[in-house]
Amino acid sequence: MGARGCRYLCILAVFAFVRLVQPETAFADDAADPAADPTPSSDSAPPSTSGPTGDPAPSGQTGTFTFQIENDLIANADRNYTSGVRIGWTSPALRNQLQWVGDALEWIYPFDADADARVGIHLGQSIYTPEDLSKSNLIEDDRPYAGWLYIGVTLNAEADQEILTMPFDTLDKLELDLGMVGPASLAEQTQRFVHKYSDSPDPKGWDNQLDNEPGVVLMFERNWRSPAHDFGGLPVEADFIPTAGVSLGNVNTSASVGSILRFGQGLEVDYGPPLIQPNLAGVTYIDRVEAGYAWYIFGGFGGTFVARNIFLDGNTFSDSHSVDKKLLVGSATAGLAVAWRGARLALTHVWRTKEFDGQDQPDRFGSLSVSVRF
Repeated sequence: MGARGCRYLCILAVFAFVRLVQPETAFADDAADPAADPTPSSDSAPPSTSGPTGDPAPSGQTGTFTFQIENDLIANADRNYTSGVRIGWTSPALRNQLQWVGDALEWIYPFDADADARVGIHLGQSIYTPEDLSKSNLIEDDRPYAGWLYIGVTLNAEADQEILTMPFDTLDKLELDLGMVGPASLAEQTQRFVHKYSDSPDPKGWDNQLDNEPGVVLMFERNWRSPAHDFGGLPVEADFIPTAGVSLGNVNTSASVGSILRFGQGLEVDYGPPLIQPNLAGVTYIDRVEAGYAWYIFGGFGGTFVARNIFLDGNTFSDSHSVDKKLLVGSATAGLAVAWRGARLALTHVWRTKEFDGQDQPDRFGSLSVSVRF
């Protein structure tokens, strides 16, 4: 994706963040007006139905919508994993909405009577290219041109669990993605369109991309969020979130571990900002910030054992361009996130070690995400 097109998308995402929080502001102002607030007194208020994160049970909410863009030009590069875009919706907490969900959670998480769950759906596209876009012939010692267009569903389950006498919040994420690799992914058309209108070089080698192939990936990931540590009278706290995950499928088969360390205020708002798989990620939904705002800066690391990566190994069922992948890949992340009422804006910078033999230099890219609760 071109630099100008990337900047336009980032500006659009920030503008959407600012605009979409306005309904929340109006709602909050109306609620603060005693004449407009028919809420009964505390003497007649029903008992709390808060879940494990203290987020109230939804009332008339439709869930959280998230837009994510990942691009190497955000990190001042243009190679390898060159672009990722994903839009998605995550439901409100379901325990108090569906009886069978509560029954299932009690069976899966018997140690926490307040465990809760959310479901989601998303649509995404990822694009991969070699470093030299000017060559039309096959570049045998660089990664293939490839795209991945997919739709997916997610299940997120939160529970409290005591580990070594410490009360951790746990988040289990199960995700199933189905889609197409190859010309059917529309990656060539997407990149050519963006490069045309952003005054970027025209990629010449898409005739050498991977063949069409249906793809499936099943992913499971667990996050453990530690209790927040305060620093006396300072208006800041810290936590850490270890993560472990596994992916199975013809597109990606791998196992990953990692952790992030966060400093800020209101850390219970989420489990870190989202990244597009196979990157170790946070969550696409957030808990509403009832007073003021939440913010944090973060840094993290991760390691992945890669058994299969179709974007390096090539097609599963036909001969195609491929390179010799590295079995172990490391990564580091740093960034910041700000949440206000029902909206969150997050910016992440990702560094990744070399993924295949002959790769000239490590990879890097930036990620911008906007999440808004309605």
